[in-house]
Amino acid sequence: MADTASGIEDIAKAGRRIVVRVDFNVPLDGDRITDETRLLAALPTLELLRDRGARTVLLSHLGRPNGPDPKYSLAPVAKRLRELLGSKVLFCDSDQVVCREATDMASEVGDGEFLLLENLRFNSGEKQNDPEFAKKLASLGEYYVDDAFGASHRSHASVVGIADYLPAVPGLLLERELSVLGSLTKNPKRPFGAVLGGSKVSDKIAVIKNLIGICDKLLIGGGMCFTFFKARGGQIGDSLCEDDQLEYAAELVKEAEAQGVELILPTDIVIAQEFSNDTETRIVPSDEIPDGWLGLDIGPESAAAYANAVRECQTVFWNGPMGVFEIDAFANGTEVVARAIANCSATTIAGGGDTDAAIHKYELGDKITHVSTGGGASMKLLEGMLLPGVEVLKEQP
Repeated sequence: MADTASGIEDIAKAGRRIVVRVDFNVPLDGDRITDETRLLAALPTLELLRDRGARTVLLSHLGRPNGPDPKYSLAPVAKRLRELLGSKVLFCDSDQVVCREATDMASEVGDGEFLLLENLRFNSGEKQNDPEFAKKLASLGEYYVDDAFGASHRSHASVVGIADYLPAVPGLLLERELSVLGSLTKNPKRPFGAVLGGSKVSDKIAVIKNLIGICDKLLIGGGMCFTFFKARGGQIGDSLCEDDQLEYAAELVKEAEAQGVELILPTDIVIAQEFSNDTETRIVPSDEIPDGWLGLDIGPESAAAYANAVRECQTVFWNGPMGVFEIDAFANGTEVVARAIANCSATTIAGGGDTDAAIHKYELGDKITHVSTGGGASMKLLEGMLLPGVEVLKEQP
């Protein structure tokens, strides 16, 4: 292992070869990037390295390919990165990720220039945290910077294994994510409200349990609310429900009450018989959904109540849509709540793939205090879990 380093400011020097794990897992429509949030979030770290004259090798995954697959290539990212940085960005398109070609190209990177390797997940060694693959990645630099918060909950070769072979430090993005999200669990401004949506209670049980001990208001929307309704004997028709989570849902309601947390569920629901813009919709009380009908959005009464609850808070965390917002007929709840969060005076923090998509859809990114680049990682952090990618940085001598 090379000499130790205390931070990115210390290692970013002219001529120094630095390997950086970034999160360029961006949505693509063919070769077009449809949401550049993660690219833009990485720029402060990359601009620092460029301006200091470092020679930077960038590592990222994209999607969930089962081996090499052209539709998951990072080539469009390399092209856009050149435009954003105004710098030379080489791209190695080898399916092996690390090979003689990549090694040769890494040696050609000049001061303030970059090399982006092909999708890490094209090589099975990435997800397996294979030591040999990690060693090959490490061979491309003298230092390692982890700036991929969105992958920090994964024990992969480019996140964890590489730190066995290089001095490792966090990037500016990772440091900010940990600072902002950490503030939610340590000393948030109150009242602190958490808005949770999405489809499954099971995905968020640990987060809800942890937040109940921290927040003042807990607003539940999305498909997961129907498990709560059924747990208290409500009629939910054909709505999504996790029957194996009914007991947990009932326990969470009791725990919130015992902790003095205001747990808010929808009072009305937009229902339909199919997922379509053209289908008939009705608005009914949340626990009186007829058989054959699906609950697909919180109703207007609930959306207004949620917006008012948000306005009363000094800190708001949002993860998950209020309904099937991808279909306009069922998007009102998510839009009303999203705009309330964006326009309130609180410190607002949002994260998660669908949440990011909603923020992008309604063009609210510049009105949210912090949009996290890591939905899964942020939720693990709020569960009180240790993130493998962060822990290896703490273990550095």
